[in-house]
Amino acid sequence: MSDYMDRTLGFGYAKGSLILIFLLLSILFVWWKSEKSLSVTNISSFRPELYYWITILFSNTLGTALGDYLADDSGLGFGGGALLIGCLILLVVLAKYFTKISVVLLFWIAFVLTRPFGATFGDLLTKSADKGGFDLGTIGSSAVLFTILIILVITSVIHQNKIHQ
Repeated sequence: MSDYMDRTLGFGYAKGSLILIFLLLSILFVWWKSEKSLSVTNISSFRPELYYWITILFSNTLGTALGDYLADDSGLGFGGGALLIGCLILLVVLAKYFTKISVVLLFWIAFVLTRPFGATFGDLLTKSADKGGFDLGTIGSSAVLFTILIILVITSVIHQNKIHQ
């Protein structure tokens, strides 16, 4: 859908992202008005599940368009886009622990940001150096991501053990 809006309709990634933001906010608003909640923890009937999956569709498409915009059109490239989105995700994490902002709102913000982060960071690892990447290829980038995953899992287990002691 992101490429369709960019290439076929000629909107470009920036305008496409704005349209998708509007559509995402609209479905979230309709969901909230209908269900009085945007929480995903207690979805148990058809209507909220339908809202959930429509929201997932638009948020993933928005994430793709935003990642493409940051990497291709904004001048930030893969590294700059990944750094910007990574910093925004870090702000969401800090907001969870140091503010009273709704965790449901923070969840949806983080959820949308994970897609452009994954796309830009993945491209940073795999693309050739002349395109602004590290040229690690599939195996090298998988090794980097696996190492990061292991570190995060170990950190999480250590943190959970400290909480339960």
